[in-house]
Amino acid sequence: MGRTYVMGDIHGAYKALRKCLDRAGFDYEHDRLIALGDVCDGWPQTFECIEELLKIKNLVYILGNHDWWTLEWMTSGILDPAWFHQGGEATVNSYSDKVPERHIRFLSDARLYFELDRKLFVHAGFDPKFPIQEQSMETLLWDRRLARLAIDSFPAGVDFKLTSYDEVYLGHTPIAQNIPMHSGDIWLMDTGAGWSGALSMMDINTKEVFTSGTVPILYPGVKGRQRFS
Repeated sequence: MGRTYVMGDIHGAYKALRKCLDRAGFDYEHDRLIALGDVCDGWPQTFECIEELLKIKNLVYILGNHDWWTLEWMTSGILDPAWFHQGGEATVNSYSDKVPERHIRFLSDARLYFELDRKLFVHAGFDPKFPIQEQSMETLLWDRRLARLAIDSFPAGVDFKLTSYDEVYLGHTPIAQNIPMHSGDIWLMDTGAGWSGALSMMDINTKEVFTSGTVPILYPGVKGRQRFS
C-alpha cells in the first residue's frame, strides 16, 4: 500500500477530480483514496466521475446523501423533485443511455463509514455520545451538528476533542475556504466543489493538501447547483 488520501464531495466535477489526482501524483495501483461521498449531482459529469473512481484499485467510497438519492433514481426510475432540483438534473443528463450496472453496484456497495487506525471517515456526521455502529443512516448521511460544532469551535484551534477518535473526517457541510478546516479532532473536507468553491484531497499522514482550484472556472457557462429557499 502506498499513500492514503481523503477527498471531499465531488458533485459531478470530473475536471476537478482529475486535477486533484494529477496534482497529488496519485498512483491508481498502489495509493488509497477514501472518498467521503456525493460524487453525484451538481456539475455535468457524474458519469465520468464514477468511471474514474472505478479505475482506482484501493478505493474506499463512503455513501453520501446525494448518492442515496441518485441510487434511488437508478434503481426505480423515479425522479424525486427535491433531488432533481438539488443537482439531480445534471446527473440524469450525464447518462445519455441506460445507467451501467457497474455504476449501480458502485453506489450500492458504498460504505456508511470507515474506520482506520482510530480515524473515522463518514459523509455527514454522527452523535459522539453513541458508538458509530448504533448510528442511523439518516444521521450518517445528513446530520450537520458535529460539523457545525467544529466550525463554531474553530477559533479555539486544534487542542481539544469533540469525539473519542483521534481524527474524524467529514464531508457534506461546505466550508467558506478552499482548503480543509481542522478544528479539534475534526477535519471538514467539503471545500465547496458543489457550489463555487474547490475540490480538495489530503494525504492523511502528511496533511499535504491538493486542490482543483475554483470549480466554476473549470465549467464556464455551466450553471451548476442552485440554492432554493
